[in-house]
Amino acid sequence: MTGSRNAMLMGLMAVALWSTVATAFKMALSLISVDVLVALACLMSTSILVAAAWWRGHLRLVFHEIRRKPLLYVALGLINPILYYSILLRAYDLLPAQQAQTINYTWAITLSLLAIPVLGQRLALRDWLAVILGYFGVVVIATQGRFEFGAIASPLGLALALASTLLWAGFWLANTRLKVEGSVSLTAMFLAASPAAIALLWWRFPAELSLKGLLAASYVGAFEMGITFLLWSAALKQAENVSRVANLIFLAPLLSLVLIQAVLGETIHVATLIGFACIVPAVIFQQRAT
Repeated sequence: MTGSRNAMLMGLMAVALWSTVATAFKMALSLISVDVLVALACLMSTSILVAAAWWRGHLRLVFHEIRRKPLLYVALGLINPILYYSILLRAYDLLPAQQAQTINYTWAITLSLLAIPVLGQRLALRDWLAVILGYFGVVVIATQGRFEFGAIASPLGLALALASTLLWAGFWLANTRLKVEGSVSLTAMFLAASPAAIALLWWRFPAELSLKGLLAASYVGAFEMGITFLLWSAALKQAENVSRVANLIFLAPLLSLVLIQAVLGETIHVATLIGFACIVPAVIFQQRAT
């Protein structure tokens, strides 16, 4: 029973931290550029993941994985965190936070579509209905319920937000083939991507970087990519009922909307709530079907 309580507690902590990320993204982007934010956040997260691996005695496994498949881990590291967060953060830079963060949750629906050509899977009629419901929610959010192309705040931002779900879904499919513990493979990817992050930082580093900008990037790295993943991974491992913990993740976008309005001052549009009400059931159905 203690393990179950600990799992729920860690799961709730992870969800609480993830719910702050959309607000943190927008605040950080008001201080530094996308490229600098990606680079600094990746390096912060890598430091946390490496420290955690060392503490758990897994650092040797991490280096063994990199030596075993160096090109693979470099490629995956360039996809996530470098490319994925570069695209996602540019979407946040162009769209209201409420739109970008809600659309980002459709990656599970994208995953089911990507599994058709990649894994040769077939979708049943119920799966297609879930896909239609989920993307109908995206249209409602993007057009604020007006169903007009001109109502989209930023067509490029919308395209980037949807592209980020495709990239994440593809990354997830590739990651499942590694047959390695999640924290070990993720640490190996971030470590392999560190030279690219350093190069990006060197190329785009501003003449002056404020303390606020540095702290904002560090927060994103710690609580979007680093500490929160470790909490979530530990929660799933200790859970007696994994689905109960996994379903907590759907609290994150709802809590995030509250913070977006309270901290960023964005008025939450009714269309966002309607779209959210379409996307979440569709995602839940897709996760149960896989």
